Amino acid sequence: MKKGLELFWLHAIRTYLRIGLFFYFKKVEHVNQDALPKHKPVLFLANHQNALIDALLIATKCGRFSYFLTRAAVFKKPLVSKILHSLRMFPVYRIRDGWNTLTHNNSVFNNCSVLLHKGEAVTIFPEGSHNIKRTVRPLSKGFTRIVFDTLEKYPNTDLQLVPIGFNFEKAEGFPSQVAVYYGKAISAKAFLDANRNIAVNRLKTMVHAELTQLTTHIPIEAYESTLERLEGMGTDFLNPKAVNACIANDLLDCQFNRPKKSGVFGQVINVLFVCGLIAPYGIWKIVVKPKIDEVEFVSTFRFAIAITVVPMWLLFIAFMLFSLYGWHVAIGVVLIILTVTLLRVKA
Repeated sequence: MKKGLELFWLHAIRTYLRIGLFFYFKKVEHVNQDALPKHKPVLFLANHQNALIDALLIATKCGRFSYFLTRAAVFKKPLVSKILHSLRMFPVYRIRDGWNTLTHNNSVFNNCSVLLHKGEAVTIFPEGSHNIKRTVRPLSKGFTRIVFDTLEKYPNTDLQLVPIGFNFEKAEGFPSQVAVYYGKAISAKAFLDANRNIAVNRLKTMVHAELTQLTTHIPIEAYESTLERLEGMGTDFLNPKAVNACIANDLLDCQFNRPKKSGVFGQVINVLFVCGLIAPYGIWKIVVKPKIDEVEFVSTFRFAIAITVVPMWLLFIAFMLFSLYGWHVAIGVVLIILTVTLLRVKA
């Protein structure tokens, strides 16, 4: 009974988030999604640019109800912690959370091993933190500990490793586009070695190399100048293979289609969009956005407004119009607002 209620809750939340992401992103593309293992234990290993949005994109489209390892700082409030745990999120503690908290990771990692042994899917961001830069940063050892502890405790587990690359047109922008590239599943057993340190380094090197193929990887030593030139060329960041080839060729003979400008029609739609959602827009612009310290959280909080405040605003408008003019007018106005929103996002 408890398992059934949990699955109902997860299905309901996933469906709602899919609708929210449809209205939020201009385009979401999942590449090589059909090749993902359906019934084997999987450890998803993704680069991390866009805070909670990254996790939501995996959770809603990977075909599995995955467990997620999330930074412990977001679990501080009891109610939030309860909700996150119900969504299969586990806290991971780092040095910045205090040296005394690191021991809590032992039970978390052990729980991951048990889940993988049972054939579940677990998602971790091996860079250890998020960063909006278009580069794959050095990987932490946390994910290798989960891999080798699992194989040591449960040697018959056919653990599969799937690297995932996120490619945002503009991670903090709205509306934006994103392409999620899934790498080929790799057997974790292939990295077993009598010397665990050698095995760890081999695994980290392989995953890092895979991620640099699945997302744009600008070398950090010339990052700012390279990014500026790429943006000036109208680079299509949804195509990491073409972008990385361009970078490898010193940005010579690179051909990309420049995005079309919205024009007068787009400007009119934007005005209508703001007018239709004036209250949520005001809350976002005046109350929420000024308080965001990290650019990586801009899209996360904007999306949170979109799936919470916007529906309440539409219900409020519908109730007021129904009271004054009847349900025909109420439904008509709400449909117009939704249509304008779709035009603003998709056009």
